[in-house]
Amino acid sequence: MTAITVALNGVKVVDDVEPRQSLADFLRDRCGLTATHLGCEHGACGACTVVVDGLATRSCLTLAAMADGRAVSTLEGLRDDPLMTLLRRHFHESHALQCGFCTPGMLITARDILQRHTRPDDKTVRHELSGQICRCTGYANIVKAIVAAGQDLPQASAAPPDA
Repeated sequence: MTAITVALNGVKVVDDVEPRQSLADFLRDRCGLTATHLGCEHGACGACTVVVDGLATRSCLTLAAMADGRAVSTLEGLRDDPLMTLLRRHFHESHALQCGFCTPGMLITARDILQRHTRPDDKTVRHELSGQICRCTGYANIVKAIVAAGQDLPQASAAPPDA
């Protein structure tokens, strides 16, 4: 067993993990944070996406031991995040989900996109979502929701016009 200390959703968690246990399994099985979904377990689908030290990260490809000393946020931990609140509203208004399996990873990825791109257009969002798989929606409403959320960002509307 390997001892780890993780700032998980803002709370210090100390636990012992198997050296080969994935971060996704640790979050789901040891911490009860079931918004982290396991789809492919190969990093291809994005359902397991979480935030590690501010970066969107595939938790199925990350060992729990690798999270030692790091800050990890799951969808549950972003409940009060203003950007996530905006995204949830736009996902709802745009009907950007169906079965919901991909939604946690999709929302975390959408948040990451909006943190890196000011007012992204359809093309940018589609490119950035290329690592996320949704088998239900066809992505049109997901892209629409993310673009609309980008238009609503306070810093986007407060940005000075290009000279």
